[in-house]
Amino acid sequence: MIRAFRCDLHMHTCLSPCAGLDMYPSALVGRAVAEKLDVIAICDHNASENVPHVIRAARGYELAVLPGMEITSREEVHLLALFDRMDCLQRLQDIVYSHLPGINDESRFGCQAIVNELDEVEGFNERLLIGATELGLADLIRHVHAFGGLAVASHIDRESFSVISQLGFVDPEIPFDALEISGRTGLAGARRKYPELARYVFLTSSDAHRIEDIGRGYTEILLEEPSVQELKMAFSGQGGRRTADF
Repeated sequence: MIRAFRCDLHMHTCLSPCAGLDMYPSALVGRAVAEKLDVIAICDHNASENVPHVIRAARGYELAVLPGMEITSREEVHLLALFDRMDCLQRLQDIVYSHLPGINDESRFGCQAIVNELDEVEGFNERLLIGATELGLADLIRHVHAFGGLAVASHIDRESFSVISQLGFVDPEIPFDALEISGRTGLAGARRKYPELARYVFLTSSDAHRIEDIGRGYTEILLEEPSVQELKMAFSGQGGRRTADF
């Protein structure tokens, strides 16, 4: 049966250097459940090690966790990659890591902690996760789609690290599956601000880097079940699936 799911498809864990250390898997799941979210996607910066721990932390709750990543392209555009399966995300992770130069300086950029579902620190990611990959935006999207994922342009209304801030416009030749709008603009505000983007599906998410931000932004999406395959149908308006905005 098709019903409305409260979806927050962009949040970080303590693996992201700019996120709070209180964003460990069990705490994140507890807050998402308290905020009555149905579907979340974990999208750390250029990394995915905490995703399986969040999935395990959510067992026993009515909360679906989608594997994801927020990748920084060569142009310094942030892109959300969403998947149904960890093995698909891992294949993308291998490509990202092979094109991600630099070593993290924790004193400058922050801690990058790998924490399991039991709140145990398993290690630290030494890569420069806050940096940009050497992959162009079009190539990144090609890889995401090749592995069965969805490619969503992050926070297009932001003045940095968005496709509009970096490239000046949304190129219709770049096959985004949806465009994300930050909470400060909102979906209705974005429709007024970007009439030229009327053909795109808009989403809003929390982009939570702190526990208190979880639940402050979400999109209601009509789905039969919480999956990337169902999201694909909703983004194209198939079979009664759709977003509340489109």
